[in-house]
Amino acid sequence: MFRFAALQSETGRKLLAERNIDTEDIDSIILIEPNVAYYTKSTAALEIGKNLKGLRTLSSILLWLPESFRNIVYDIVAKNRYKWYGKKESCMIPTPKLKEKFL
Repeated sequence: MFRFAALQSETGRKLLAERNIDTEDIDSIILIEPNVAYYTKSTAALEIGKNLKGLRTLSSILLWLPESFRNIVYDIVAKNRYKWYGKKESCMIPTPKLKEKFL
């Protein structure tokens, strides 16, 4: 099960500090696997994908590509995502069940 925290939140800052992760160089998703490792950018997204039904095989295959190449693609998508997919004008109000997934 995944749980979410904003990097700027108190919980996010605490998790980063415990692992000595410098956010000056990171402006992307970070996946923390307790007692294992942490991943950023494309590796984080693909490690998450490995745990999602339907994306497991594709994510595992894409992880074989060089990280530098994957991160170039990740940065292009991140930079253009609102242009390509749009941006909502308002945020949804999370249900109690969804709130449980946030730290």
